[in-house]
Amino acid sequence: MLDKQGIAKRIAKEIKDGYYVNLGIGIPTLVANYIPDTMDVVLQSENGLLGMGPFPFEGEEDPDTINAGKQTITMLPGSAIFDSAMSFGMIRAKKVNLTILGAMEVSENGDIANWKIPGKMVKGMGGAMDLVASAENIIVAMQHVNKAGESKLLPQCTLPLTGVHCVKKIVTELGVFDVLPEGGFRLIERAPGVSVEEIKQATAGKLIVEGEVPEISSI
Repeated sequence: MLDKQGIAKRIAKEIKDGYYVNLGIGIPTLVANYIPDTMDVVLQSENGLLGMGPFPFEGEEDPDTINAGKQTITMLPGSAIFDSAMSFGMIRAKKVNLTILGAMEVSENGDIANWKIPGKMVKGMGGAMDLVASAENIIVAMQHVNKAGESKLLPQCTLPLTGVHCVKKIVTELGVFDVLPEGGFRLIERAPGVSVEEIKQATAGKLIVEGEVPEISSI
């Protein structure tokens, strides 16, 4: 199975040269560490930064330079800092090519729940609702099952929704899945050492398996 770094590495392969990308809180922030130096990619942080770099080395942190999850980050040459109004203006105007988010649940028709668990303390929705309402390409980085071992890829979300019919792709510790327009999770890659049968057992939603499914390579 993939660890969190492995999930981030695999998602980094989905980023194309020239993209503007928003990284959500959690596993998505790790993606910044795996974007090749040869690619021209601009990372946007919704708290007001364009040109976010990888995490700083220990001892080189600047407490005034943080991402939306309040983690210390680095800034690349040419970076820009601005207020939240401008940041969300970029998001709502669809200037961001790709949004990478964490999730608590995703349904087989692409609904996402990632901001609230009733009865539990959660940081809040942040900019997630603006992002899912505006982004045309959303990839979810998440654990396949919750702490109780229950699937988080579901026929329907049970938690309060963040957005509907918006998720295009999911990467978990078990594999990579396309969310089909007509509904269902199409398995396109397996994590190294993970069988299709294991993925079937861990997926409550409609799982579509077509032919031989290759393992994720170069992780």
